[in-house]
Amino acid sequence: MDLNNIKGKDVSLVGQIIAAAWVAAWCAAKFISGGLGNIQITDIILSGCGEAACFTPVYFSIIMDKIKDIRFGTENTDEVKK
Repeated sequence: MDLNNIKGKDVSLVGQIIAAAWVAAWCAAKFISGGLGNIQITDIILSGCGEAACFTPVYFSIIMDKIKDIRFGTENTDEVKK
């Protein structure tokens, strides 16, 4: 494994996918342990907010990269034309 080829976005995405799976598993376990149907709406809303919070940094970074490309152009404009 070459540590020089690891990119921050890839590692961040893997970490956030693991965090999202953890939140989903925790919510499922809480739902099952509390009895089927004995779950509060606030738990559902908060788990949805947790899922969104896990992926916000990756998508924000992608959006900011696109804005930077639009504003300042890309380094290799030949690739953009393809």
